[in-house]
Amino acid sequence: MDEIETNILRYLIKEDWPVTTEMVAKEVDVAWNTAQVHLWKLVSQGLVKGKRVGRQNQWMATDGGKKLLMRSP
Repeated sequence: MDEIETNILRYLIKEDWPVTTEMVAKEVDVAWNTAQVHLWKLVSQGLVKGKRVGRQNQWMATDGGKKLLMRSP
């Protein structure tokens, strides 16, 4: 995992509700499309789950993603 993905996962873990791609991009200070690419990469690794709600993608950390960050220094 690179630094952007680590920051995304940290942000998702601290949020109580699903967040949009736009919110993730703003929080980690990257472009919307960059955030989207990294979020889908995290989904493919089983660390994040996403769902389409209306015209937005919404994201949450999985239990696996939470466990991974807890083990990281």
